[in-house]
Amino acid sequence: MEQSNVEKLFKCIDEVTEIIQSAKNETYLESLILSLDTILDDGTRNELDDVTERKVTKLVQAFNEEEFDAESYRKALGLSILKGMKGAAQQQHLMTPDTVSFLISYLVNKLIDKKGQITIFDPASGTANLFTAVLNQIENPVKAYASEVDPTLIELAVLNANLQKREISFYHQDSLRPFLIEPVDFVVTDLPVGYYPDDVTAEEYQLKADEGHSYSHHLFIEQSLKYIKDGGFFIGVIPEFLFDSDQSAKLHAFLQETAHIVGVIRLPETSFKSKNQAKSVLILQKKGYGTKEPKQPLLVQLPSFKNAHATADIIKQINQWFTSYPNRIK
Repeated sequence: MEQSNVEKLFKCIDEVTEIIQSAKNETYLESLILSLDTILDDGTRNELDDVTERKVTKLVQAFNEEEFDAESYRKALGLSILKGMKGAAQQQHLMTPDTVSFLISYLVNKLIDKKGQITIFDPASGTANLFTAVLNQIENPVKAYASEVDPTLIELAVLNANLQKREISFYHQDSLRPFLIEPVDFVVTDLPVGYYPDDVTAEEYQLKADEGHSYSHHLFIEQSLKYIKDGGFFIGVIPEFLFDSDQSAKLHAFLQETAHIVGVIRLPETSFKSKNQAKSVLILQKKGYGTKEPKQPLLVQLPSFKNAHATADIIKQINQWFTSYPNRIK
C-alpha cells in the first residue's frame, strides 16, 4: 500500500513538474521547486500562463483530495530529486540512502533516555532527505534546525519539510560560519567531503590546515561539536579515509581533547559504486561533566543490507552493546 502511495505521489509531482518545465523551458529541478510550490498552494500560481495553470490545477486538485503520510511524501520527492539530478549531480548533492538514514534514527533513539523534547541539527541538510527521514523515526518530540548553503537545495528542503508538515528552522548560510542557535542534543549529518575554499574563515578553527585549504569534513566535525551541548552526540556519515588522511593526526588529537568516540559503523561496501567511495557512520559524544569513555567503542562492519539474516545478527549485537552503554540524553 505504501509503495503504491509513493508511486502515485511521484507520478503527480513528476507530471506537474514536466508540464511546468515544458512551459517555462527551465531545468527539471527549477521546475520541481515551482511544482511543489504549486501543489502546496493548491494549483494557483501567478508565474504560469492560463493554459499551463489549468492543466496543473486539474492534477493538483486530484492529488490534494487524498491524504498521505510524511514518509510517502519524502520518498516520492526523493525520486523526483533523483530524476532531476541524474547525470548532473555533484558528489555532495547525492542523497543519503534510506537504509543509512534509518540506521542513524535507530542510533538516535538508542541514545535517548527521556520522554521530553530533544533538539537536533543538520548543518549540511541538502534537500533534507536524510534529516526528515531521521525525524520521522524519532520517538521523542523534536525541535529541529538545519542549514544549507546551496540556494536550490535549501528551497527543495523547505518545500520537502512543508509537504511532510515538519517544523524545521532552516538557515541559508555557509555552515562553517557562526550560527544563532543554542547548543543541541544531537547533530546528525552526511559530511560534505573536500577542501573548504574560504581560508579566512578556516583560520578560526583548530582543525585548519597548516598549509593550503583545510578539509571541509574536518571543519564540519569541529563546528558540529561547537553547537552540541556537553554530553550531546554527533552522528555523521563520514568518508572511509577520514582517519587515514594527511591531516588525520590533528583530527585524532582534537577528538581526544573534546569528545568520546562512541563507535564507528562501517557501511557495506556493496552500497557504494567503488571501494574508495565507501563510508561509515561515526558516533561521538561531546565531553562534559559525568560523561565517560565507553569501555569498548562500538566497532561494527555491516553486511550487505540484502542479507537480512546477517543484518539481523549484527543489529542484535548492537542492541546488546547498548545494554551496557551508560551515557544517554537524560
